[in-house]
Amino acid sequence: MIKLGIIYGGISTENEVSQMSAKSVIDNLDKEKYEIHKFYIDKDAKWYRVEEDKKEEIHKIIEELKKLDIVFPVLHGKGGEDGTIQGMFEMFNIPYVGCGVLASSVGMDKVYTKVIFEKAGLNQTPYVYVKAEESNFVIINEKFEKEEIDLNKIESKLKYPMFVKPSNSGSSVGVTRVTNKEELKNAIQKAAKYDDKILVEQGIIGKEVECAVLGNENAVASTVGEIQAAESFYSYDAKYNMPESRTVIPASLSEEIIEEIRKLAVKAFKSIDGKGLSRVDFFVEEGTNKIYINEINTMPGFTKISMYPKLFEAVGISYAELLDRLIQYGINKEA
Repeated sequence: MIKLGIIYGGISTENEVSQMSAKSVIDNLDKEKYEIHKFYIDKDAKWYRVEEDKKEEIHKIIEELKKLDIVFPVLHGKGGEDGTIQGMFEMFNIPYVGCGVLASSVGMDKVYTKVIFEKAGLNQTPYVYVKAEESNFVIINEKFEKEEIDLNKIESKLKYPMFVKPSNSGSSVGVTRVTNKEELKNAIQKAAKYDDKILVEQGIIGKEVECAVLGNENAVASTVGEIQAAESFYSYDAKYNMPESRTVIPASLSEEIIEEIRKLAVKAFKSIDGKGLSRVDFFVEEGTNKIYINEINTMPGFTKISMYPKLFEAVGISYAELLDRLIQYGINKEA
């Protein structure tokens, strides 16, 4: 029997989402294959051993984790998906599920994801990189030089609607859709509450679609799913609090476009040196069917409504089998 640690919670704004993901993972694990050990991290970074919903704080964390065969960090956002906890696992030689330090940190930071995707030749939405410095904002240009922020300049480069995002945030936390200059100004200030690096992206009118990737060196892609959000975009509320939001699997796209998205998803995964799993998000523009990569999520949601397990279920890989494969890929990162 494999001694498996499930780590969840975390210090990020996605603590609650992580708890939901972890519950789904634990519910779907084969209890005859795994001896499950649960660890909860609270928002103050305190670790707890969890047994029958009773929490006991632990201090010798590494000693506890070293007793296990592998850990599954079902953590989203800062401190869990950004390479920091992966670095701890690497330092103490603790096998773990999912992407390594580089892929996790790059995938979490939307600005640097774009730099790598551009190098890989992946088509992206036009964007402007804004940085908060003390009480002011600057634009970081293509040469990574600072320029004074000018909303008129942003409007000359991008068309409305635009999306303003913290560079390091997940589950659409801090993301705002804007349609005029006043909204743009307010959205930049809002995003700065979550990160000092901010992306302003041109909105694409069309379908929002997602593709799941599984594996290490021989990674494979699932089919493609379509998001039909209850709001004007797939916000945090639309994802988790609005039953009107729907996912359509497979997406209502031609087989040729679905196949192209699958290839691009694997390319994106390999471009950041992904391992184990990722979900890659795209836009398909209305009228042209042009494909734009949006972002990559190296630890996608695992809740009962999450796209990642549903996409593989649609191609015949059950939730339980998916978890088995992820754990094996974590044990053998060279596979």
